[in-house]
Amino acid sequence: MNRQRIFPNLYSVLRQRPQAYANIRGSENYSDIYGLMLFYQTRHGVIVAIEATGLPIYTESCKKPIFALHIHEGGACTGNVNDPFSDAKTHYNPNNCPHPYHAGDMPPLFGANGRAFSVFLTDRLTVREIVGRTAIIHLHPDDFHTQPAGNAGEKIACGVIKAVR
Repeated sequence: MNRQRIFPNLYSVLRQRPQAYANIRGSENYSDIYGLMLFYQTRHGVIVAIEATGLPIYTESCKKPIFALHIHEGGACTGNVNDPFSDAKTHYNPNNCPHPYHAGDMPPLFGANGRAFSVFLTDRLTVREIVGRTAIIHLHPDDFHTQPAGNAGEKIACGVIKAVR
């Protein structure tokens, strides 16, 4: 079977300088979380790569952690006692789509002994439009159904998306 690949050399794209990044940091209650999210604009969409460490670990075999990942409207990782990242606001949703069709809805992160790594392609947004917004990791998986945000639970980590200069 001879099929044309979208990225004949995906690794060469990932070795290039990204157009934007977010340093992800955990809230006070999840201060061990650190991560890096990279954004590469391509003609097919945006390649997003994220790695995170210090994520919560669950020992039950049928409850291995899955964390929701979203781009949010707000431009700050600040908040209040009840929500340390409330200033990140809601999911990035420029077209007013129902959940899970927000531009900021991302695939979940699968925890592996406190770590996660994911690379995916999305055409729901461009790097240019998300610079200055925030990337959020939630404690629970997104159910991809509940309105308005998937019942993903507490925001446990946040990073402001910045352009690479």
